[in-house]
Amino acid sequence: MAADLLSFSSLGTTGRIVLVLAVAAFAHLAVRVVRHYTQRLLSNNALMRWAKLRTLVGLITSVLVFTLYFLALGLILREFGVSLTAYLASASILGLAIGFGSQGLVQDVVTGLTVIFSDLFQVGDLVEISGQTGVVEGIGMRFTVLLNPLGAQVFIPNRTLSNVVVYPRGYVRCFADITLASQQDKADLMLEKIKEITDGFLTQYRGIFRDQPEIEAPATTPAGRSFVRVKFRIWPGRSAPIEGAYKPEVVETLKRVDAEYDAWMVNVNSEISEAPRSIQPFRMSRSRSKVIR
Repeated sequence: MAADLLSFSSLGTTGRIVLVLAVAAFAHLAVRVVRHYTQRLLSNNALMRWAKLRTLVGLITSVLVFTLYFLALGLILREFGVSLTAYLASASILGLAIGFGSQGLVQDVVTGLTVIFSDLFQVGDLVEISGQTGVVEGIGMRFTVLLNPLGAQVFIPNRTLSNVVVYPRGYVRCFADITLASQQDKADLMLEKIKEITDGFLTQYRGIFRDQPEIEAPATTPAGRSFVRVKFRIWPGRSAPIEGAYKPEVVETLKRVDAEYDAWMVNVNSEISEAPRSIQPFRMSRSRSKVIR
């Protein structure tokens, strides 16, 4: 009786067609329900912070959808006289052949899972991967997606991931230590000029910045030299304009204030600071430099 219930052998041609359509409709409806609730789960703000969980939910959903369609197809073929045993055997052989023919796909999946479970990098990290620099927008089974400094999405096949560099703070910090004149009136004028140059530089070279520059309060070295530090937060590999454009302009402008001013009085250097993973990448929010008093 159980076999009769499963195969509906007592049904006529019309009944079998209705059964096939019903099975197909049920499978499609079940898939839509699974995908709907998966999308709702993935759009949850709390879940957005967990790259591992988001990827696992996507993976489980894909497996569940495949299983539903696979079983529905098997039941439909059974109504046309195809043995379920033969169907499963042929599917296994076909899967094995596809596996051999798509080794790249398998490598993508394995590498993607390795990245996820090894905490190599996470969504929101600023990284350099295989020569591409950007913020990680997604880690999938096949591709890792970066958002580069130009705002373009870069899709990197997981099997090609190599030479991974993670920038913990989400930027490279570049300093410009600018010597000030010993006379207070000249030092104040130099500070005004530095502020103007920094604002103009930010406007002209906005694409290199991760956040607006900061101008610290003047400080004095043990030797008595007064200087001001300008902090730049920039994209990796984008420091050339600071050394090649910002510094010469500062030197040339301050030389008009003090004829003895020279290039060695402006020093530019960079560093990558450590920071917890919880720190989010900076976004440009204002168009002018900040002055720290």
